[in-house]
Amino acid sequence: MARCNRFDRIEHILEEMSLAGFGPTFETSLELVSTSVRSQKLREAFDLIQTMRKFKIRPAFSAYTTLIGALAGAHKPEHPHLMLTLFQQMQELGYEVTVHLFTTLIRVFARDGHVDAALSLLDEMKSNSFDADIVLYNVCIDCFGKVGKVDMAWKFFHEIKTHGLKPDDVSYTSMLGVLCKAGKMDEAVELFEQMEINKAVPCAYAYNTMIMGYGNAGRFDEAYGLLERQRLKGSIPSVIAYNSLLTCLGKKGKVDEALKIFNEMKKDAMPNLPTYNILVDMLSRAGKLDSALEIQRDMKESGLVPNVMTVNIMIDRLCKANKVEEACSVFRSMDRKICGPNKFTFCSLIDGLGRHGRVDDAYKLYEEMLDCNETPDAIVFTSLIRSFFRAGRKEDGHKIYKEMTRKGASPDLTLLNTYMDCVFKAGETEKGRALFEEIKDRFTPDARSYSILIHGLIKAGFARETHELFYAMKEQGCVLDTLAYNTVIDGFCKSGKVNKAYQLLEEMKSKGHQPTVVTYGSVIDGLAKIDRLDEAYMLFEEAKSVNVELNVVVYSSLVDGFGKVGRIDEAYLIIEEMMQNKLNPNIQTWNCLLDALVKAEEIDEALVCWNSIKELKCVPNIISYSIIINGLCRVRKFNKAFVFWQEMQKQGMKPNGITYLTMISGLAKAGNIYEADKLFERFKLNGGVPDSACYNTMIEGLSVANKASDAYRLFEETRLKGCCIYTKTCVVLLDALHKAECLEQAAVVGAVLREAAKSQHASRAF
Repeated sequence: MARCNRFDRIEHILEEMSLAGFGPTFETSLELVSTSVRSQKLREAFDLIQTMRKFKIRPAFSAYTTLIGALAGAHKPEHPHLMLTLFQQMQELGYEVTVHLFTTLIRVFARDGHVDAALSLLDEMKSNSFDADIVLYNVCIDCFGKVGKVDMAWKFFHEIKTHGLKPDDVSYTSMLGVLCKAGKMDEAVELFEQMEINKAVPCAYAYNTMIMGYGNAGRFDEAYGLLERQRLKGSIPSVIAYNSLLTCLGKKGKVDEALKIFNEMKKDAMPNLPTYNILVDMLSRAGKLDSALEIQRDMKESGLVPNVMTVNIMIDRLCKANKVEEACSVFRSMDRKICGPNKFTFCSLIDGLGRHGRVDDAYKLYEEMLDCNETPDAIVFTSLIRSFFRAGRKEDGHKIYKEMTRKGASPDLTLLNTYMDCVFKAGETEKGRALFEEIKDRFTPDARSYSILIHGLIKAGFARETHELFYAMKEQGCVLDTLAYNTVIDGFCKSGKVNKAYQLLEEMKSKGHQPTVVTYGSVIDGLAKIDRLDEAYMLFEEAKSVNVELNVVVYSSLVDGFGKVGRIDEAYLIIEEMMQNKLNPNIQTWNCLLDALVKAEEIDEALVCWNSIKELKCVPNIISYSIIINGLCRVRKFNKAFVFWQEMQKQGMKPNGITYLTMISGLAKAGNIYEADKLFERFKLNGGVPDSACYNTMIEGLSVANKASDAYRLFEETRLKGCCIYTKTCVVLLDALHKAECLEQAAVVGAVLREAAKSQHASRAF
């Protein structure tokens, strides 16, 4: 029944046996537990022992020790508690617990960071008059050292001698490893020399540990010296020593030196598969993919077959180096009989294909992954969702999420954050809000969750919600990182709470987060928009003083701010500084300056600025043309404005409504009524809606051009549209109608004029 997992039936039988006054033999209780352990059903094995105890059945000593040993080998958070429960039950039953059993429990508690519980077990062992053996001391040195308790590890090492024991090679090597990991190389060297004094044969493990320690500390000359010293003592350095050294050289970016060591190692030890994997990874990270492929060929020639780790390294690095086709080639060349792809292989290539826009190929690979009985995890689904959204296929992205939930896979916080980010960027604001609520139901939102939500709402025009969300983050105890600070500061600036943004900038600095160009850019832009330009400029200078590399966006904010308040000289100075710093103003920067010059009616200077734009190979856009056309019309240079209009049309740009109306009015006022009328009709055909000013200008223009009938037709259209007709327009039209002897129409205009006069008189009287 245990073999068939019928644990419910076992409980029933144990109950019947208990009622009958007997229980299973010790051999049977051991076999019940052992069967569950072999099936990796450790929790069920624990429950079996508890069931025996419930029915007053005494589990075998070996049943307890077998299960404690299995729980120690499987790293799960709840296992130390279960082991301690079993250990205490053994003591209650009168079983004699050994030093070995104490050692097993202490190792697990110390390994998992439960230092107080481990020390408590040590005290209990000593109070029961057990003498610690060398194995227990070695376990304590190793486990306490690995969780960063260096002083405690030293204490146990010194205790070995005080209790009449002699440190062995494991004691020294464990203590050396602890010291090297903690960066205490001087103490490690002293201990190593102490160890070497009375040793005829050097300990290879100790040498390997010290070589790794020197390598991690970047002290490679001393590591090489230790290799030579080992040789002189008659011990050939092992492949482990060389692999340790190669790993450290790779971490420090010393690729050429690593290749030299690789060639030298062949005199002492044959490179193994991990050696080649270390080199392939190192070369790939350094962008030397051809050399990595050459090392892979060398590996095959030496009789070694690349394993899945080798392939995974190559595929991952090729994808990150934008060589997706080469990564696909490596994947296709895998010999499935010897080395088949695993979850990580598929994950790297799916992500690589997706990032390069090959989403259909990524999805086909996902289907192949399913065919290979590999279960996709949250990372794979995250990659697919992001790839489909980036390709503009949001519906397919939503389908991937639904498919994931249908398959019973659970999203992690990273997946939901990514999905929410994609949804907001696709303009689905309400869906983004709903996903944030889902995150709150499943997890605790982190700083990134809030950053994505705030940023998405800002882009959707809901910047005013930043304040509420910021305080929700604070209440939750969310630790803000630089990205979160930048997002919240931007939200405050865009919602008009610039003072709050300024305060948050100061808080950011006090918390040790260095403001970035994005941080300074948001606050400078916020201050410039509310005409606090002196403060904006001071912040601009502060950013430069702390070596923040300012970009075109920040400079443009100041140009726009100074321009809008008429401080054009300062705007020019900002542009000059930009160019001195090798930053080319973009068309948005020039548009800010053009707009300022036009508003100041400095049209000649604006035309000079326009020529500068062209000379610097910066292409004007529709906004640039609209600004210059509007400026020329304002100073009644209508014909010049029309030249720019025609140039804009040749560039294939479609004017906006304001530009149309400006140009129509300008042409009409200049007496070029033919072109004005053509533009007017085209504007209406394109769905444009003329305003009152445009209608009145056109009516006056047609009247002056002796086109009284056309002017009257437009007069009637204006009335039907409900637009206001100016008194001056009526007078000009009435005069034109009289000249053309259109008396009936003149009577209608006259009536409208009289009605307008009465209305004005009544308004004054009131």
